[in-house]
Amino acid sequence: MGRVSDAKEKLLQVAFDLIHEHSYGSVSVDHICKRAKVNKGSFYYFFKTKSDLVTAAYEENWRLKEPNYERIFSATNPPLKRLALWCDYIRSVQQQRQKKYGHVCGCPYASVGGELATQDKKVRLKAKDLVGRHVKYLVSAIADAILAGDVEPGDAEIKAQLAHAFIIGLLLRAKIYDDLKILEYADDGVFAVIGTKIGAREKAR
Repeated sequence: MGRVSDAKEKLLQVAFDLIHEHSYGSVSVDHICKRAKVNKGSFYYFFKTKSDLVTAAYEENWRLKEPNYERIFSATNPPLKRLALWCDYIRSVQQQRQKKYGHVCGCPYASVGGELATQDKKVRLKAKDLVGRHVKYLVSAIADAILAGDVEPGDAEIKAQLAHAFIIGLLLRAKIYDDLKILEYADDGVFAVIGTKIGAREKAR
């Protein structure tokens, strides 16, 4: 049973890595199995299709990163500090992946979701679901920042969606230019988008 479990874990990790490094369309089941050193029969034991594997792989990736979000967005951190820590986390993850893959990879959920938006409903919905989970954390922090008087009054949900969209766009730009310096001022952009009041940004330090 241990070996079976190992095989599944390898497939999940390799699928995420390969697709994030390249793209969904350029990675085949054969490619994934070869890199994972798992035979094709084992692949079809766990997954009916490549999209089934991908949705499972991206869910697993979220499971592994969720504790970081719980730590970053803990109520023990002031609201604006949570958003600053989020930007730090994004930069850190992108730096790690750049070292691992040799280039800037951008957002894994937006990349695969955008690539397959009109081709694979299952993958698109999984990407949408994962983006939604990220936004919920932002909503909580922004709502608290509004209550604290650090952010201009408004709909926290809309502000969170705009902040997330800004970061996704920044990550796409960093990927296109293959330049992580583009993420250097992510915090300033997020604070501007949500309407952070003058002087309140000091609370994020």
